[in-house]
Amino acid sequence: MRLVFRDVLILAVVAVGAYLLGLWSPGDVMMGRWRWAMPKTVSVDTGAVRGRLNQVEQQAGRVVQKVDAFAADAELSGKIKSKMALDDVVHVRTIDVSTTDRVVTLAGTVRSVAERDQALRLARDTKGVTRVVDHLVVLP
Repeated sequence: MRLVFRDVLILAVVAVGAYLLGLWSPGDVMMGRWRWAMPKTVSVDTGAVRGRLNQVEQQAGRVVQKVDAFAADAELSGKIKSKMALDDVVHVRTIDVSTTDRVVTLAGTVRSVAERDQALRLARDTKGVTRVVDHLVVLP
């Protein structure tokens, strides 16, 4: 019984798949015409397809450039945070490091002018940084 049920289920799945692919219709089966229906051919404007592919390629190129820039900025921020974490003067937990287009912004609070100067120095000395913006506040 289990084997029969499995076979019927397989036949039903194949029939539904053939119907969805347009290979035959239930009307053909009811009328006794068990031939495979040929899929309809469609003409394709290759010029339009090529044009659309060029557009997609250009958009993909722009996306790749943006992702590369974002990854480079994240890498710079990570390098600076790592330098600060290894430094004895700078307390990295109170400093926020953000990078946009290789311009690093340091924000947060520091305990002394020496800590602020060291944090700025670590950021400026990182390869790839074009400019450092200082938004650090020295606590009294």
